[in-house]
Amino acid sequence: MESHTSGTLAGTGTFRCTACDYVMTLAAADALPSCPSCGGAEFVRASLFTEQQSQADELPDALDVEDAAWVAEVRAALDEPGQYLAYEEDGAPVVHQLAREWTRVGRSLAADIRFDDPTVSRRHALVVRQPDGVRVLDDRSLNGVFVNGERVEWRALRDGDQLVVGRHHLHFIDNPAVSGMRSEIVAEPLAH
Repeated sequence: MESHTSGTLAGTGTFRCTACDYVMTLAAADALPSCPSCGGAEFVRASLFTEQQSQADELPDALDVEDAAWVAEVRAALDEPGQYLAYEEDGAPVVHQLAREWTRVGRSLAADIRFDDPTVSRRHALVVRQPDGVRVLDDRSLNGVFVNGERVEWRALRDGDQLVVGRHHLHFIDNPAVSGMRSEIVAEPLAH
């Protein structure tokens, strides 16, 4: 099987790192990057029909300290009730309100949340809002969708859940509507 090294234009397709079996999908003009999992530089074409290894052992089980700080700041700054996905891009937090029934996450130009990254499939995940809750669905991605460190095909989301798409960590925030406190009204007896 022909081997490719990072930094070369290998063409459209799916590639597997020979050191750790991490899988990436590339477009024709994408240069093959170093492996995001192990830093390896040698890849072979991967088959869609071979079993992919899960990268769950490398994912955090819980929110790490760095993420916890900026997620808490984002949560405190939210004024409107609703569901949100928050993630970091170039060191700055990005907050995406889930306003429609379907939110596409992927590398495609049609994605609502777009990551221009070879570890992300063009159609990686769908986040679905319905009256009974919010779910994430793996949209036939190569590297999978992880929720709190577990690879899932679909999963109902709860406030504080962490989603991993490729090498990107997204945090689900459910900001409930807060009703105003009613002051206690003391009723005076009516005069007859």
